Amino acid sequence: MSKSKNKDSVFAGPVSGQEFKFDEKVAGVFEDMIHRSVPFYDETQAMTLRLAHRFLQSDTCVYDLGCSTGTLLLNFSKSVSDDTVRFIGIDNSEPMLKKASEKFADLPQKNRVEFRHQDLSAGLDIANASIVFMNYTLQFVRPLQRESLLKSIYTGLAPNGCLILVEKVLGNDSLFNRMYIELHHEYKKAQGYSKLEISQKREALENVLVPYRIDENLDLLKRCGFESVDIFFKWYNFAGFLAVKSGTSLSI
Repeated sequence: MSKSKNKDSVFAGPVSGQEFKFDEKVAGVFEDMIHRSVPFYDETQAMTLRLAHRFLQSDTCVYDLGCSTGTLLLNFSKSVSDDTVRFIGIDNSEPMLKKASEKFADLPQKNRVEFRHQDLSAGLDIANASIVFMNYTLQFVRPLQRESLLKSIYTGLAPNGCLILVEKVLGNDSLFNRMYIELHHEYKKAQGYSKLEISQKREALENVLVPYRIDENLDLLKRCGFESVDIFFKWYNFAGFLAVKSGTSLSI
């Protein structure tokens, strides 16, 4: 269950025709929303951090694209003692970035952390990155902009750098796709969401969250230059991808 004190009730009342936005209302309940909506959220966060430590390099930057309230960047920065590493969180939601900044306000690593308000669909400049996190974010980027965004990430990665990507995905067959959606809805019901909340949120996310099939994501990553790509997590219609930019030999 969620660790948040603020319970998500954004879609508890009638909101017909409302498009999903990461506004102040969502930011205020985001921790509860993400834990109750995304299966194995804590586990994928932990897996992401363990993988990241295998690719972290001194004197580089760690980017979190779609950093939301900064939880992933917070947990990773706490585990990195190398003070030559800088952390950069990017999000297009000012309310989310405000929450993220507040988390670092009294922490010693705050001087190594920077938050930027930016729309990823509008282009991105990444430089000297050993790690790029992109968890539950690419699915919100317009499909026509995804390839150019991933190419800019690849270009900005240092040799042996990695992109860690977690996404909602489609099944390769309509039978599986329908079944996975139903199982995801059952998961949400078990977390306390009503049928109204589930249906209204799904409607609000229509054309806002656009998932790809697993094979489409793999092909896209390879097309954008990543030489080594693998799936490190899979739960019905959610998947985690690890994409590595080649360089000199790397001991992991």
